[in-house]
Amino acid sequence: MTDQSQRILVFSHRPEVRDTIMGAVGRRPATDLPTVTYVEASGVADVLAEMDAGTVDLAILDGEAQPTGGIGLCRQLKHEITACPPIAVAVRRADDRWLATWSQADGVLVHPLDPLAAAETIAEVLRRQRLPAVQG
Repeated sequence: MTDQSQRILVFSHRPEVRDTIMGAVGRRPATDLPTVTYVEASGVADVLAEMDAGTVDLAILDGEAQPTGGIGLCRQLKHEITACPPIAVAVRRADDRWLATWSQADGVLVHPLDPLAAAETIAEVLRRQRLPAVQG
């Protein structure tokens, strides 16, 4: 395990949603993973700049963000960025999980966020990112 912190981008136009996501995931989603640092984005331009810079290990996008939601933004990023980092989408209803699947999200968080479930979801996504690619 490395001691280097991982950067998580959290996007929502609402600061209280960003705070809720960061609070639920916490500073260390699992003991076998390094701590995380958060970078907040309130607009799409901020997300694009951070993702283009290549310094984000994972992004968590608010599916209800306005005027551009995280679901559509996730799909755009997955199609436009070569070696796109993993992305989790936070949705308001469990029934909207299919939209996150359509968006090609690597993980889904459902509001109201359960801190144990949110941390485990993000930990699983981060673990998958750390696994070497299987060559066939």
